[in-house]
Amino acid sequence: MTPIILMHGALGTKHQFDQLLKEVKTKREIHAITFEGHGGADLKGRPFRIEHFVENVLDYMDKEGIEKADLFGYSMGGYVALYLSKIKPERIGKISTLGTILEWNKEIAEKEAAFLIPDKIKEKVPKFAKILSEQHPNGWETVVNKTREALLNLGENPVIAADEWKEVEHPVRIHVGDRDQTADPIKSIQVCSKLKRGELVVLPNSYHPVEKTDLHLLAHSLIDYFKLNR
Repeated sequence: MTPIILMHGALGTKHQFDQLLKEVKTKREIHAITFEGHGGADLKGRPFRIEHFVENVLDYMDKEGIEKADLFGYSMGGYVALYLSKIKPERIGKISTLGTILEWNKEIAEKEAAFLIPDKIKEKVPKFAKILSEQHPNGWETVVNKTREALLNLGENPVIAADEWKEVEHPVRIHVGDRDQTADPIKSIQVCSKLKRGELVVLPNSYHPVEKTDLHLLAHSLIDYFKLNR
């Protein structure tokens, strides 16, 4: 059976999926990875880039002997999954995303990057700063700064152009919360309509943070989509 690889969002680690995995009962092999520079994983002396995170996934697959995998990505991880399907389509089966900004431009990037300033986080949301310090023992401020720079770069140089969605051959199920103010549900609908094999699931009473998503409904959607009960 095709393994499934889970990919976390910006500022996160593979542990973002701990609660979701408690909801998913399957005999399928499930892997959750942490991108470089996050959660104690080595910084590689280079900026954060979607292209580099894709390298992380491919390196992991090669190390684990995984020739082909289905992918589920939360937020930034969903964009990594979609870009991976673009450059290495033969290594990918089905794709599913949650809360992913699907089309980037300078305005969106600047809006998302505006909060990613360590001193501002310490001042405005000290509890979040404490969580980040626990998640990223190699220095959470570095993760925040590199993430901010990565988003601004993505706004200038999106790796998936708006006219490329129609070229995606893989099945894609997009999940978005009805109250998600980061991944615009309307934009998710628009991108989904461009996909050859796209599906959209709107999760009720769900926000952008994975912990504020209806994980029970999300788990059932993933079980259905990836046929995990077979």
